[in-house]
Amino acid sequence: MSHKFGKRILTAFTSIVVLLLASPLVFAAEVIPTVDSNSKAMFTIFAMLAAAFSIGVGAVGAALAIGSVGNSACNAVGRNPGVQGKILMTMLVGMAMAESIAIYCLVISLVLLYANPYMRYFLG
Repeated sequence: MSHKFGKRILTAFTSIVVLLLASPLVFAAEVIPTVDSNSKAMFTIFAMLAAAFSIGVGAVGAALAIGSVGNSACNAVGRNPGVQGKILMTMLVGMAMAESIAIYCLVISLVLLYANPYMRYFLG
């Protein structure tokens, strides 16, 4: 019990430190100079890679969650067929929540590709 609590405290502390150290980078974004076409191409490539990574991780995570929910629902119905209606409703809500993660990742990918807030610094 104490080991898990210490792990959680360490994770929270590390997250706070990373957040505090990364926050000056957000305010330094206005100072980024505009540069040649090579960096424009690199920015576009990295934006595409970030969008692909975002939707890839989101789709895999949603697929794993939906598979886990379906497996659990099948096991529950197999053990107690009398409550199939309640299990089905709970399963559908759980699947919808898991699918919303993939939709959020899709939105992030579309923002990175078409409405990137840092695009004005690199693409003029």
